[in-house]
Amino acid sequence: MLTIFSTPKPFKGHWGIIQRNALTSWKLLHPGVEVILFGDEEGTAEVCRELGIRHEPEVERTPDGPPSVRCLFDRAQQISSHDLLCYCNCDIILGQDFLRALERASSWSDRFLMVGRRWDTDITAPIDFADRDWERSTRELALQTGFQRLYYNIDYFAFKKGIYADIPPLAIGRNWWDQWAVWKASKEKALVLDASDAVVAVHQNHDYSSHPQGQQGRWYGEGARTNFELAGGWGHLHTIEDATHRMTADSIVPNRLYWLAPTRRAVRRVVKKVQNTVRVRFLHPMLDATRSVRHAIGLREKNLQLRPKKAIRRHEFDR
Repeated sequence: MLTIFSTPKPFKGHWGIIQRNALTSWKLLHPGVEVILFGDEEGTAEVCRELGIRHEPEVERTPDGPPSVRCLFDRAQQISSHDLLCYCNCDIILGQDFLRALERASSWSDRFLMVGRRWDTDITAPIDFADRDWERSTRELALQTGFQRLYYNIDYFAFKKGIYADIPPLAIGRNWWDQWAVWKASKEKALVLDASDAVVAVHQNHDYSSHPQGQQGRWYGEGARTNFELAGGWGHLHTIEDATHRMTADSIVPNRLYWLAPTRRAVRRVVKKVQNTVRVRFLHPMLDATRSVRHAIGLREKNLQLRPKKAIRRHEFDR
């Protein structure tokens, strides 16, 4: 069967609600699923006792504060009851589609990493797991009101023991460690499988108050910069675009253009740099210089509609 391991935030307020939702969904996947939580954050020991989860309070922490990827992955592979493991962020609800996808992946290859894009969904209350229809209704909520994020949002990593060794002291919960983990699997000759079309992994939206600088600090702060350096830079960072295979409704097929992913990333970085340069050096000064004239003749942004916007359901960060 399967061992799922993770490390939580303190079980307080909204974070307490969504983490209980996620952990309970993991426990309900199958009686044989083992769940391990690492760390001694507030409320962790009590929740582990309540839900029958294995608790490992001792963790190696990075200078930025979060547990190290090395500690979690090494220890989980040492103590897990099963050869099949999954690291999953503690805000992700998993259902039977995840278990079915994992069974398909396991019968397909003995050496693989299964990842997938998440569905960002507003969930603010405890899920009623006594309702036999909870999984269908949660899935429908995600599909109807949520957003499936792009290739760089990676929240679960399912793999067989032995793929991850010699891990640098990356920080969980900061940018780049997850993309390093996809690169590492490829380096170890594992097949990387994109299960985005087969698994609705429900990410429960939350704030970033756990970091002093909020979302910007988590993504671009000192911990993220350190992760980037420890990972080895752009050459050691992969995303779901680099998956060698994709899981469809009825088969697993090669992702024939996966080798183009590094080129796509390089082009995006150049385009972004050019756009920022044009915006800062030319567009903003021009708008500042002409603001009074434009306003006098009624040329305001709300009055201008140069072209109709495309009706694409996409998260604001992915536009």
